[in-house]
Amino acid sequence: MAALRLAVQALERSTLAGRLSAMAGKPIELIGQALPEQARGLITEAADRALRTALHVALRTLPDLPAGEPRGRGHRDTTLVAASGALGGAFGLVTLPIELPISTTLVLRAIAGIAREEGEDLSDPETAFACLQVFALGSRTESDDLASSGYFAVRTALARSVSQAAKLAAGRAIADSAPGLVKLLAQIASRFGIVVSQKVAASAVPVVGALGGAAVNAAFMAHFRTVARAHFTVRRLERRYGREPVRDAYEEISRNLR
Repeated sequence: MAALRLAVQALERSTLAGRLSAMAGKPIELIGQALPEQARGLITEAADRALRTALHVALRTLPDLPAGEPRGRGHRDTTLVAASGALGGAFGLVTLPIELPISTTLVLRAIAGIAREEGEDLSDPETAFACLQVFALGSRTESDDLASSGYFAVRTALARSVSQAAKLAAGRAIADSAPGLVKLLAQIASRFGIVVSQKVAASAVPVVGALGGAAVNAAFMAHFRTVARAHFTVRRLERRYGREPVRDAYEEISRNLR
């Protein structure tokens, strides 16, 4: 129950906009919504490309990660993500199609490490897609409707696409054009693009801009690590106690928080 309470707080209350707003002293979510149409189009395209890159990394390299990651690996991944953010901060929006796939892939490696710590089998394709789910689960906004954007609502919305994509991957017949995969990537990208907009907007705020894209990307990594830890904690508890008891307890804790 103690682990589940921490997971509920992270999954239902933690947002990237909240972290960035604390850094900037301004409502980043509103600034992100005010980005020009051309910028939003570029962000949508970059988010989709980043997820496709992360997908191939998940399926091809995550099962081969060494069982014992060297101590401090998480700090090194954060440093690398911050370095890619510094590149974006130096050259602006034009570098996003290059920077975002790099930072998203590094975040995915961190997510996979957390999944393994919580007892997941990285050789199972379903685990790879559970790692990708984190990008949707961590893309809540302050203005989201809790009934449609809560943790279990998002998981349920993605469940069928995840199942279909995992079956394709298990049969080694997966391709970007596979219907189940196309739907899954579109579902995740539609949410992930929102937080990418917030990331871009934060870099344009003078206070945050002074800190640089490195600080924004470090917050990006920290946010998704927090969400991943909570997500895979819930999955670990489900394996031990069953899905329904865990969901019932989760919903009760969530109601009490609200």
